[in-house]
Amino acid sequence: MTPDLLDAARPLIKLALAEDIGPGDVTSQSLVGENEVGRGIILAKAHGVIAGLPIAQTVFREVDPRIEFTPLAQDGEPVAPGNPVAEVSGPLRGILCAERTALNFLSRLSGIATFTERFVAAVANYKAVILDTRKTTPGWRQLEKYAVRCGGGRNHRLGLFDMVLIKDNHIAAVGSLRAAVERVRKARINLPIAVEVRTLGELEEALALGVDRVLLDNMDLPTIQEAVRIVGGRVPLEASGGVTLDNVAEIAATGVDYISVGALTHSAPALDLSLELQP
Repeated sequence: MTPDLLDAARPLIKLALAEDIGPGDVTSQSLVGENEVGRGIILAKAHGVIAGLPIAQTVFREVDPRIEFTPLAQDGEPVAPGNPVAEVSGPLRGILCAERTALNFLSRLSGIATFTERFVAAVANYKAVILDTRKTTPGWRQLEKYAVRCGGGRNHRLGLFDMVLIKDNHIAAVGSLRAAVERVRKARINLPIAVEVRTLGELEEALALGVDRVLLDNMDLPTIQEAVRIVGGRVPLEASGGVTLDNVAEIAATGVDYISVGALTHSAPALDLSLELQP
């Protein structure tokens, strides 16, 4: 994990700890002496892919810099039930205080990595690349897109600033696909131009305009197959909309280059992890 990702995580960590701890962890303060120390192991309780260990470490250190955090796995590594993921040791109050927030980050990001890996595995026999979308938790985008990469997927655009993507509402706003593409080119924005199409007629229009990528929005399988035939490799094609684990392999079999899956970040179940104190 790069320093800029940890920088993106720090405000979220502070917010999460303030939300959880408030004026103090009354349970731990009542039960555990100030100078007591302990050791715990974070364990996987399900099959999955780990993501977010440096963030979990930062959570513990934020609560008490004396806590030692030792990863026993690496981000992007598969785990099975019972596998140790990390060890924490040091002031026991701090460990107990940070436990839930650290696990929340680690479980959420590992869940995304795990879900992504399942989509990637489902299309392993095809050329299609699994992409994420901007359907992310507000404030968590960089972290969730990192988790997608840990699961073997790739990132679509990070935001509205790093790719021109002309969608249906943009076309409605200016009157036509041609008008939208011409306005972007007139603005001399030095970025690739991608357009979203819903019919084969719109696809033909996009090809005539010489755009850099075409998104096939919510097309059925026969239409996607015909779109691949029409394009013949002239521009990359991306299938999007309604993609699930049940149909992603069929979509990949059509020959598209990319498949974008909003569910990677908006519907991934958290990976079940727990911290267990050791004798």
